[in-house]
Amino acid sequence: SQKEKIPENPRASVVKILGFRGLEVLENAESQFPNETKIIIDKIFELIKTGEINETLDGGKLLTLFRSVGLNVRMETKINVEQDGKFVSLSDKLSKDSSENSDEE
Repeated sequence: SQKEKIPENPRASVVKILGFRGLEVLENAESQFPNETKIIIDKIFELIKTGEINETLDGGKLLTLFRSVGLNVRMETKINVEQDGKFVSLSDKLSKDSSENSDEE
């Protein structure tokens, strides 16, 4: 068919359907499991072409998918808390709070 002549980029097609934090999960997977991730990207691409995947894959769904096939993709976990109207990471806030309490001046 005509479609076969156009070299398709499975990764670019998969990136197009990624939602919130999807790319972050994909890039972590690629750096931690490069060969396996390439195979999974090809598989997702096939499912997009056949219409079996027609929804946005957000980071959570993608992470669940990788873990379901045994790839424990590690993510940097950040928990943000609101302080004075802006978001700060919980680890920063905890380290600031503990350093303020330990200063006995």
